[in-house]
Amino acid sequence: MALLSVKNLNISFGADAPDIVSDVSFEVERGEILALVGESGCGKSISCLSLTSLLPSPPARVRAGAIEFRTKEGVVDLTRISARKLRKIRGGGIAYIFQEPSVSLNPVFRVGSQIAEVLTLHRPDVTDIRGEVIELLRQVGIPAPESRIDAFPHEMSGGMQQRVMIAMALAGNPELLVADEPTTALDVTIQAQILELIDELRRVRNMAVILVTHNLGIVARLANRVAVMYAGNIVEYSSATELFAHPAHPYTRALLKAVPHLGGEEKRLSTIPGHVPSPEEFAPGCRFCDRCERRGSLTPEEKEHCRCRIPGPVRLSGAHTVYCHFPILDNPGEQE
Repeated sequence: MALLSVKNLNISFGADAPDIVSDVSFEVERGEILALVGESGCGKSISCLSLTSLLPSPPARVRAGAIEFRTKEGVVDLTRISARKLRKIRGGGIAYIFQEPSVSLNPVFRVGSQIAEVLTLHRPDVTDIRGEVIELLRQVGIPAPESRIDAFPHEMSGGMQQRVMIAMALAGNPELLVADEPTTALDVTIQAQILELIDELRRVRNMAVILVTHNLGIVARLANRVAVMYAGNIVEYSSATELFAHPAHPYTRALLKAVPHLGGEEKRLSTIPGHVPSPEEFAPGCRFCDRCERRGSLTPEEKEHCRCRIPGPVRLSGAHTVYCHFPILDNPGEQE
């Protein structure tokens, strides 16, 4: 069974407000990387924050669905357990790395004390806390950890701050690491180092990772599985290999076309016209219908069908699933 299983998750911000996230389902196995990709405003971060109730409530609430997490005591639904039990899982079972380490770290406390707080909360059996913090800093590649442990965040570069955040996340020995755009504020060279570090720690610790990113190059290199999100829905879900070889949703194909390629033709990059709609603008059917490049080839009846009817799952080869009335199939016989 999967380490984490999200089933038909629906999240709203207010009792009468439309759902921000609708019927989102995905699984993460121990030791794998699941990438959540899509434009800003598609619901990726909200879905991840809801895993351990990090969204402010009120107004946020999980209106429907289940978030099942496998613990040593068995499988628990994180939407239905007590706040006390959830605090043990938050940081201990599921840990987070956010995109702005300078904001996430407390500027008035030394980095060592911030990491030590996680150890105190989630690993009370550790007797040599300072020694364990130094070892964690060493594991994430911080030079001279014996002196860096007493540094304040402002005394470190952005890349070093992010490594401290990773050390803090690992301090509780989590089984699942949620990395929400962990390299956004860093330059390209440091981005690669941080991503390689996360991947190496995943392999060494057999830890699951949910990677939230816009960068499809990162996804192709690191991810085992991919969930493509648009306007609060998952529109395509597949292994990374299958998704890049045979993207079936028009939105996935549009994202891939927008990726620049080294050595390619010098021409204007492809873009997706329009913008991600706000929840009040969601179409009752397919939320991508107004931006879909296939609209020009559809009949008026087919266009109305897309706009008014929610697309159900279309299962392709293996575990490849696409939510589209008219998926783009390289091999028309692959649909189950």
